Amino acid sequence: MNPLNFMCRSPAFKKQLAEMRPRLYNVAYSWCHAADIADDLVQDTVIKALRNANSLREMAKMNSWLFTILANCWRDYLRRQKPTANIDDCVFTDDNTPELTQEKQNITDIVQRAIATLPLGQRQVVTLVDLEGFSYAEVAEIVDIPTGTVMSRLNRARKALAEQLLELKEQNVLTQDIHIRVVK
Repeated sequence: MNPLNFMCRSPAFKKQLAEMRPRLYNVAYSWCHAADIADDLVQDTVIKALRNANSLREMAKMNSWLFTILANCWRDYLRRQKPTANIDDCVFTDDNTPELTQEKQNITDIVQRAIATLPLGQRQVVTLVDLEGFSYAEVAEIVDIPTGTVMSRLNRARKALAEQLLELKEQNVLTQDIHIRVVK
């Protein structure tokens, strides 16, 4: 039996691939800030994963394998064209009260604008480590850079975000404390 057919037909492979789609989308969206582009990136990632399932040696490493494919799809996209979507055009909805929704939206906008100002390398590293919980070694493999570079980019990204948010708080743009935490 062809190993590709076996892996693609494996219920565990299909289940894990389906479970990873939202995480892949969240990271893709954080990199490109456009829902349609993020959808395309995830779709390309899934197609490439299915086509190259035989290259996955261990199911335990499927998460980092998929994010590596996503990072490569993102690089391919950037080579083809420049993203044109503006983060300010994104509309967020919630089932909460309008006041709570607006408050959350304001904070989200401020943090997203702060993240969007980071250089691409820092943006990739901070989203993979802080939002997706990957280790430095896994991020180094996904983005194809040395582990030390991951650590230095993450450090610079966190400092830049902290400075931007503190500056906004001092200018009274932020009326409450923003606590950035890992979201899974």
